[in-house]
Amino acid sequence: MVKASKGLRRRSRNILRKSPRSRGIPPVARIIRKFEEGDSVSIKVEPSIKDGAPHIRFQGRTGKIIGIQGRAYKILIYDGGKEKIILSDAVHLTKAE
Repeated sequence: MVKASKGLRRRSRNILRKSPRSRGIPPVARIIRKFEEGDSVSIKVEPSIKDGAPHIRFQGRTGKIIGIQGRAYKILIYDGGKEKIILSDAVHLTKAE
């Protein structure tokens, strides 16, 4: 009997799948993108870069940037009626409209 994985990316095959034409590393412009405090951002985990990725449960959530910690951004989101602060690199964020 095989023991089930307890890793951070378990059960994420469909969520983190990229289309064949978009596979590989993203452009450098997406990696060095800058955001300002108060910007509204959407979390979209970039599967080809593991460093600085938020937990898979926050995929698709929208929040506000409340600060910077090192090279990562602090994002405030509401999850189940509670405020949560998530750390994420810029490559895993996109501006929310």
